Amino acid sequence: MLAAAERDGWPDRDREPTEAEVAARAQALAHRIAHEVIALTREHPVGEVRAKADPADLVTDVDRMVELHVRSRVRAAFPTHGFTGEEYGEAPGDRHRWYLDPVDGTTNLVNGVPWTSMSLCLTRGGRPLVGVVADPWRGEVLEARRGRGAVLRDRALQLDDAPRSLAGAVVGTELDGHRPWPGFGAFLDALADRSCTVRVQGSGTLTIAQVAAGRGIGACVPAFNPVDHGAAVLLVHEAGGVVLTRDGSVEGFPPVGEPFLVAHPGAADELHTVWVRALATAR
Repeated sequence: MLAAAERDGWPDRDREPTEAEVAARAQALAHRIAHEVIALTREHPVGEVRAKADPADLVTDVDRMVELHVRSRVRAAFPTHGFTGEEYGEAPGDRHRWYLDPVDGTTNLVNGVPWTSMSLCLTRGGRPLVGVVADPWRGEVLEARRGRGAVLRDRALQLDDAPRSLAGAVVGTELDGHRPWPGFGAFLDALADRSCTVRVQGSGTLTIAQVAAGRGIGACVPAFNPVDHGAAVLLVHEAGGVVLTRDGSVEGFPPVGEPFLVAHPGAADELHTVWVRALATAR
């Protein structure tokens, strides 16, 4: 049940809102939060920097401040929803769960590299409903709602299905922490043989989301995590892109911990073949 103060504006205060009504209100909230986070990330000092799992796995005052802010905003609007955040872990809830990475690309933030993002995603029963990716340095908010498409600054994101060559194209990827993922070298070599260039920029969220915006022909990361990638995966789906694991295309989320690839529909088959072969070299 929603708190009484939060029921204002629902179509009928005497019944539980439908999934569509929850998704619409969640998207509006996530949109506002994204713009708030853009301002917080740009304006707040990085502050104290600490290492977590290893010296390359960093957390800052900005990570913690943003997560606390987002948790508070979501809790006020949807007090029964569960929440999982990068820095403060899980909070219990009903079948709805929010996933947040307050700063994806913290190492970039610490080093003054303007390529970080916030990922905020709402799921219901494990299925993505709403996803928002905020890019503080471009001032962009990319957002999607299941079945309603993806947008950037009110411009619909829609990938065509025309065949695309890998030659002359750009594919994004990310390291596995601070190390190359198994098959990374073979992947680079195979794409280079096809005159395709690889970029590693330091924010898996943003790397995946760029494909939905038509920036690059595909992207891959070594392990799916809804905290890091949930919003971006929904963006790709709703923009008409393809999300794949080793076994082929998937609807919704890839399995947690599994490597995955997103691609423009016109290049998905060829890129998937190259990627799967590269992964196989590490077995």
